[in-house]
This record gives sequence, structure tokens and C-alpha cells, in this order.
Amino acid sequence: EVLRGDRIVNTPFQVSMNMEKKCEVLCNLPNKPVTLTVEQSKLIAERIREDYYVHLIADNLPVATRLEFYSNREEEEKKKEKDVQFEHGYRLGFMDGNKFYLHNHLSFILYYHREDVEENQEPTYRVVRFEVIPQSIKLEDLKADEKSMCTLPEATGSAPQEIDPSKENQLLFTYSVHWEESDIKWASRWDTYLTMSDVQIHWFSIINSVVVVFFLSGILSMIIIRTLRKDIANYNKEDDIEDTMEESGWKLVHGDVFRPPQYPMILSSLLGSGIQLFCMILIVIFVAMLGMLSPSSRGALMTTACFLFMFMGVFGGFFAGRLYRTLKGHRWKKGAFCTATLYPGVVFGICFVLNCFIWGKHSSGAVPFPTMVALLCMWFGISLPLVYLGYYFGFRKQPYDNPVRTNQIPRQIPEQRWYMNKFVGILMAGILPFGAMFIELFFIFSAIWENQFYYLFGFLFLVFIILVVSCSQISIVMVYFQLCAEDYRWWWRTFLVSGGSAFYVLIYAIFYFVNKLDIVEFIPSLLYFGYTALMVLSFWLLTGTIGFYAAYMFVRKIYAAVKID
Repeated sequence: EVLRGDRIVNTPFQVSMNMEKKCEVLCNLPNKPVTLTVEQSKLIAERIREDYYVHLIADNLPVATRLEFYSNREEEEKKKEKDVQFEHGYRLGFMDGNKFYLHNHLSFILYYHREDVEENQEPTYRVVRFEVIPQSIKLEDLKADEKSMCTLPEATGSAPQEIDPSKENQLLFTYSVHWEESDIKWASRWDTYLTMSDVQIHWFSIINSVVVVFFLSGILSMIIIRTLRKDIANYNKEDDIEDTMEESGWKLVHGDVFRPPQYPMILSSLLGSGIQLFCMILIVIFVAMLGMLSPSSRGALMTTACFLFMFMGVFGGFFAGRLYRTLKGHRWKKGAFCTATLYPGVVFGICFVLNCFIWGKHSSGAVPFPTMVALLCMWFGISLPLVYLGYYFGFRKQPYDNPVRTNQIPRQIPEQRWYMNKFVGILMAGILPFGAMFIELFFIFSAIWENQFYYLFGFLFLVFIILVVSCSQISIVMVYFQLCAEDYRWWWRTFLVSGGSAFYVLIYAIFYFVNKLDIVEFIPSLLYFGYTALMVLSFWLLTGTIGFYAAYMFVRKIYAAVKID
């Protein structure tokens, strides 16, 4: 909750169970209206212009404003079909021309469910829905008496309460409470917030992605298995034919394919962080899919993700240590430190810089200093020791056995064609996994930036599986083409190219910023791009790791199948 920038405070509204209130004055005495100074009026007018929302919570239910749409265009059917959607919170005010109007009267509508109890006991009530209808009513039209009661004017003749930013304004804040009985059970009271308007589009996108992935894997397995069988059969034929036949293709680089790359420590620590992220995301989506992280427990998702990332350090360290050992690394302590600090350090750095900007604006969205210290303590107190532990065991374990020996002298790499360029590879490899998860990404973006709830974790789980499959397939194809072109420097390249969909996510985020959001000021834009950079970086680590391990297994398999003298 604190990380999201929510601070919950009590409000002066007096609401009692099942007691109606026609209209009551908040804060001040009826004969003394609230006076807003010029500064305050200016601020309120600015906030109304910037579309600020007010969020209230009653009995752990966030307030919602009901929006009614006519779904059918035909006139005669208008009366029948109304689409109801809910907007979170209510608008602070509205603009008409160049004038600002403040919502100063709130009509709360609370729905309750009467629980079944035995006879001759008082019934228990449960609040199951919390709606508000905000209104703007001029001070003169609110007829208030001494007992803080007031009468609302007739709907037609009332003028709205204007806020003039150039002078002092006088107004009354009033509210009314209305209770209605409802059939909604306590257990399903969150359904109105979580019902998605279009589940069809999700099914459509998933079926679309599944078809694409099956199509791809069919073609892929056919090509790869057939060509590989042919290659292996050729390579394993009798020696007398081999003298006449000129060798070509991936068998030629067998003496160099497992030559350790440059910067093995950084590669293994990035892959360790990728494994850590993969485990975290898998567990979080799975647990959320079982319905254990519903939005009714505020901030549960964030907290779970943070803790899981810290505890998954064991696995990250283990895989990183084992790979580092395989790549002939010796300084395991430095490697473990690198694994534990490289990716989290970048994340923390970006967040800290963004936080400084938010602090400068005096916003409650800034993470307070104690929370930051607590996160640092978690990182150095939980994550770092666990990464060291995993790294130690991974480093002591047998390294991955490579099926062929590495030659002493590296062989010459022939000149590569233009389409074997890294950047072309990233563009080609990224488009398929991105296409598989593109629609889900749109919903996640609107959940983060446009204040919607996102609760389709079942869909997300399916999309995640599809993403894993398509990433591994693409990276296998890419590494096969690369080895056929006799370029054996595949370690870093596979990692970069498999994460190609992150590049598309970045482009999509820029497109979303330009088309869907109307952010004009500098700091909000900076925040958007800062957090987007974090998402893209994490996504690149995740997809790159999946692709790398798939390609590594594939390369070990094919070189184990050929006879090499």
C-alpha cells in the first residue's frame, strides 16, 4: 500500500448502519459556510482541470460511481438495454466552458445484505456495495437550518457551485446517506468491481496465440527434426564418403561452440536474476489464479511479489553459480555479489531517482524514507545471503557437461550475411512472443496507468505459458541458423535476441503513451518512462533467460548426437 502511494485517513462523514440521512452539513455550522481562500480556490480549480478523483473506502469497499451507457443505438430499444459500468472513486468536479464546478454534495448509496440468523435474534447486516452520486449545488440553494440539516433543491432549478480561482469562494459541503437491501452475498461483493466488460476479447486473443504457437512449433519441429536428422546422418556416415564430401554447417564449429564467452560473470549473474524473476512471476500468477491475492486485500500482490523475489534468490544464485563454473569462472564470491546486486541495484537506483522527483512535488506517492530503508534491509538481509547460499552450492556442483571438447585455437568466423546481424535478429525473434501476449499487455497497462482493477490471472497464466513456449522455440531456431552460418559466439547473442520482444514492449509503451494517455507535464512523463524502463528491463531478463536455457539444452543435444573423432 505504501509503495503504491496510498495513505488512508479518516473522514468526518458520520454514517450509521441502516440509518437514512436526507441531507446533512459536513464540517461547518450551517450559518457559517466554508470559505476558500484565493490560493485554495486556485488549487482546487487546477485539480478539477487535471481530472483528479476522490477515493473513499467504507468497510474495505472502495467507492464507485455508476456510469450508464445505452448499448443499443436504436431509439425504441433505448429504454430496455442499459450497460452499467463502474468508475473508481468520483470526480472532484467538472468543467463547463471555462468555469470550474466543485462536487460539494455527495449522495452515498450503501447496499446491505441481511444475514440469516435464528429466530428472536437481531439480524446482522453486511455492507455489500458502496456507490456515490456526486452533485454540485450552489450555496444559496442548500437551505440549511440550525441542526445541520438541509434540504436539497428540486433537480431542475438548482445551479451548480462554481469555484472562481481569482477570488474567495463560500460553499457548504453536504452529504446524504441512503440504504438499500441487496441480494448480493458478502462473499461476492467484489464482483461488481472485477467483472470485466469484454472477456470475449481475451479468449479470442488466447485462441489466436495458441494457434500461432502450434503452427509455429509444428513447422519448427518438422524443419528442425528433418534437417537435423539429415545432418546427423550425413555427419555419422562412413569416413570414406566424408573425404569426398566437403563438410559444412554446424558440425564445423564443434571445437568452438562451447568456448566460454566474454564477461562470463555478468552473463551468469543476469541469467541468475532472470531465473529469480521467472520463479517469482510463475508463483505469483499461479497463487493469484487460485484467487488468493484478490484486490480486496489491498497491496497483497505487491507485497507477495517483493517477498518472493527476495526468497527466490536461492534458485537464482544456484543457477548462476553452476553456469559460472561451467564457463570456467573462478571468483565465485565476486560472482555471487554481482548476481545479488546487479539487477536489483539497477531497479533500486531507477526507483530512487524517480522517488526524488516525487518528493520534490510533495506528493504522497513518494515512498517514505523508513520504507526505503526497510526494503534495503530486506535486500541485504534476506536476498543477498540467500543468493550467496545458492551460489555456493551451484558452484560446488558438477558443471554442465559439454559433449564436445573445445579446441586450443579459435577458428576463423566467415563473413556473415546482413540478416545475421544482432539487431535484425532481435526484430525477427521478438515479434512472435509479443504477438502472443499483446492483448493481455494492453489490459495490464490500463490497470497500471488508468486506475482499473486487473483480475484475469487465469488468462495471464495461459499467456505466460504461451510466452515461455514461443520464446524457447524462437531462440532454438535462431541459434540453429547461427551455427549453420558457422558463427559460434552464441552465448550473449541468444540472450539478447530471445529478449527481442522486450524491444516491442518498449515501442508499444511509447505508442500507448502517445495515443491513450494525455500526460503533458514533465514529471508524470518521466515517471511513466522510468517505470516502463523497469518493466522492459525485467521482461528482457525474463524472456532472455528462457530463450538462453532452451538454446543451451538444444546445442548440447545436437552435439551429443554426432560422432566426432
